[in-house]
Amino acid sequence: MTATATPPPELHLPDLPEVPVTLGPAAEPGAVRDHEPWAQRVRRWLSAYLPLLLMALLALSTWWLVKHTPGPTAPAGEPVVRTEPDYTMHGFGISRFDPDGRVALRIDGRVLRHYPDTDRFEIDDARIVALSPQGRRTSATARRALSNADGTEVQMLGGAQVVSQQGAEPPLQIEGEFLHADLRFERLKSHLPVTLVRGNDRMRAGGIDYDHLERRIVMHGPVRSVIGAGGRAPLAASAPMTAHARSPDPPP
Repeated sequence: MTATATPPPELHLPDLPEVPVTLGPAAEPGAVRDHEPWAQRVRRWLSAYLPLLLMALLALSTWWLVKHTPGPTAPAGEPVVRTEPDYTMHGFGISRFDPDGRVALRIDGRVLRHYPDTDRFEIDDARIVALSPQGRRTSATARRALSNADGTEVQMLGGAQVVSQQGAEPPLQIEGEFLHADLRFERLKSHLPVTLVRGNDRMRAGGIDYDHLERRIVMHGPVRSVIGAGGRAPLAASAPMTAHARSPDPPP
């Protein structure tokens, strides 16, 4: 018996079309890129250098932040107090009202200056009107006035005059070169000479301490009084008000 060998399978390829190939000189390096479109060049350039640009921008922004970041604040020292006025008002008018909406205090003047170191006001040609809950009207004028923040304590300097009146009572007028008024407790005092006028009566004293709530006037000597015509009682004895005259202390 004779074995017959099986021939290997044959691979048949279809006929391929003939393509003409022309061989020429080799292209020089960069010749193809010279004819590359500009948009493709930009994309290729960005893909190659964009990471480097981003890193440079990041480094630049970090440097800018470090340069402009404020350093550690120094320990806070004593606050600097201004001795000059922080604001000024001309031809001003200030009103303060009571809980019922009525005007309790009115301050007018030519110039107002606020000093932050003492929280006080300095007023030129001051005009002040105060109305008490009991109906007493007190008006004051002076060439210059110093007032606290809420206007309840006023020092009047230069041609100071205070007029106080309630109801049908004769007004009490006090004049001097310096008057210190406390409107909260209705007190008026001065260490300089003053003149008191009530009706036709006039009194001069070396100083005064007037307490309206206590109905008391303390006058410092020397004291001189002039009684008006008609035999009226002197100012010290008029109304239910008591007056005390004090002579200056003798020299040591």
